[in-house]
Amino acid sequence: MDILQDVIAKNPGEVEFHQAAAEVLDSVKVVLDKNAEYRKLKLMERMLEPERVIMFRVNWVDDKGEVQVNRGYRIQMNSAIGPYKGGLRFHPSVNLSILKFLAFEQTFKNSLTGIAMGGGKGGSDFNPKGKSEAEVMRFCQAFATELSRHIGHRLDVPAGDIGVGGREIGYMYGTYRKIKNEFTGVFTGKGIEWGGSLIRPEATGYGLIYFAQNMLHEAGDSLKGKTCLVSGSGNVAQYCVEKINHFGGKVVTLSDSSGYIYDEEGIDAAKLAFVMELKNVRRGRIEEYVAKYPKAVYTAVKEGAASNPIWNHKADCAFPCATQNEINEKDAQHLVNNGVKLVAEGANMPTTNEAIEVLHANGVKYAPGKASNAGGVGTSGIEMMQNYMGMSWTAEEVDAKLQGIMKNIHQKCLHAAEQYGLKGNYMAGANIAGFVKVADAMKAQGIV
Repeated sequence: MDILQDVIAKNPGEVEFHQAAAEVLDSVKVVLDKNAEYRKLKLMERMLEPERVIMFRVNWVDDKGEVQVNRGYRIQMNSAIGPYKGGLRFHPSVNLSILKFLAFEQTFKNSLTGIAMGGGKGGSDFNPKGKSEAEVMRFCQAFATELSRHIGHRLDVPAGDIGVGGREIGYMYGTYRKIKNEFTGVFTGKGIEWGGSLIRPEATGYGLIYFAQNMLHEAGDSLKGKTCLVSGSGNVAQYCVEKINHFGGKVVTLSDSSGYIYDEEGIDAAKLAFVMELKNVRRGRIEEYVAKYPKAVYTAVKEGAASNPIWNHKADCAFPCATQNEINEKDAQHLVNNGVKLVAEGANMPTTNEAIEVLHANGVKYAPGKASNAGGVGTSGIEMMQNYMGMSWTAEEVDAKLQGIMKNIHQKCLHAAEQYGLKGNYMAGANIAGFVKVADAMKAQGIV
């Protein structure tokens, strides 16, 4: 039985995890074929098996006095190069398959940053949307009470993800601090006043565009004058737009789970400020954008539709920043037909394997999220370093380090791809470079 068949047999029904495994295995086969010892030691098989899967019950009481029961998780995937590191996601879709795929991807992503971080992921099927502040606080306190026994600043350092922002991190950190009776950097994404890092909220979106700029620079081009499609309207998408504007590009789309807006004139700084207030303060819907800017068009999109019309507009670049599998094979063909020459992922695995094949077959430059969105966890690593040392760096210092991390990841991807005869293939390069570093560490540490 080959490795992928074994993964599918051991993890039935976990389609997202199967998809992530298939993508990586396709890239690293050339490495395994040239390094018999990697196969003999079953390093890939060991990476695909989490070191620890923690699942727990979360009981809390809503504002009506009703007892609610949710399920919590922490996947501690691989710690060969450092403590487990990865976000917590609060969303009704959360299950083992999604978290295992995210933790597996995180292992490679963290490896690429050059910072000593292993891979992990966690979360709950709790939905913070529509909940009161008090309900969110009570859930976070209940979740963190159980999680606290499994994490530590040299063991496992969670961060935020979908549904978990600064508010949720604050509630969980406060609970951890009270239980442990110590002040340590066990969460990242903390407030600046109590151990957080400057640029952390911006880091994933900024890093994504720094990576894209490196890709374009490699081809003698830049973002200046480019029309860009961006999905999502949360943290990553917002700062992606800000940085595209900074480099002279024009963003014409944003979306949420209900639909998307198309603004042919472009989403400038004033319009972006409105989106930030709408999404971050009022927690509103993106369709409200057209009431403020009536020249824009809002299109509702049904979940499970055959394709997403956000990807069917004339553009030069596309930045999926919403969620997994938002670009399918049909969407990819629309991107190609509309002149898109670069796709860089701000979300985790937003492009299906079939869609990636379409992009590659048509010469579109494609950057996988484990490389292009690594700026977030890279800056989380910077926050960890500051916490270890008990100091803080300026925004300019952190931004400079972030730019350096993204440039280095870009070079690692190119070098690894070329080393194995896959010149210019960023997906293969990211998977190979990430795999080799973790594999060599596992090999050096023996069968443990």
